[in-house]
Amino acid sequence: MTIETEEPALTVDELAARAGITVRTVRFYGTKGLLPPPVIGPRRVGHYGPAHLARLGLIEELQRQGMTLAAIERYLRRLPPDLTAHDLAVHRAVVASWAPEAAETVGRVELHRRAGRELTDAEVARLAAMDVLTPDGASYRVDAGLLRLGVELLDVPLSQEVVLAAREVLLEHSRAAAQELSRLLRDAVAERAAEDVRSLSAHMHPLVVQALLTTFQRSLRQELRGWLTE
Repeated sequence: MTIETEEPALTVDELAARAGITVRTVRFYGTKGLLPPPVIGPRRVGHYGPAHLARLGLIEELQRQGMTLAAIERYLRRLPPDLTAHDLAVHRAVVASWAPEAAETVGRVELHRRAGRELTDAEVARLAAMDVLTPDGASYRVDAGLLRLGVELLDVPLSQEVVLAAREVLLEHSRAAAQELSRLLRDAVAERAAEDVRSLSAHMHPLVVQALLTTFQRSLRQELRGWLTE
């Protein structure tokens, strides 16, 4: 099924650069059914949109979890065919929540490659301010998953101060929610054996993460709807 794109449309070369992969990989994913075909424009040139880029980001996260291409294909096949870039980003967030921290030290050239674009000194400084990366001499300590999120935030039309303030709000409330949930669950299983507690924790973890994402999405949507209609 073809994904309708939003402006600006991307050529296959631009899509590959933004995703930090090769054109050959993009085309390979297309032949495997992991990436829907582009929208064919004038002169028979294929154009890709935000949903294609978001799907590549989801594939990357699934690979970081150790999933094979066959497993990723099965995962993607179960998703509704009309998911937007936003919907795919939420799926990626759920997947990324299971990925262990995997910080690596990379040079400036590799940093650009993983970011999917050339970063200016000001943008690198902004990523450092957001704790997305840490300068280490001539290199940078960075988590691949956080890097992609940080690069996307660079394009958000908000000042660095607002972005950092929003980050603090999210950290403060997520920690509070985690502490309250931890206390609630700990009290509920206080009398159980340690093995039962570990089993329940493993079972509850994905449910709690998805519940938090869902409730936050709905709450934010309601707040924005009220704000825009005032």
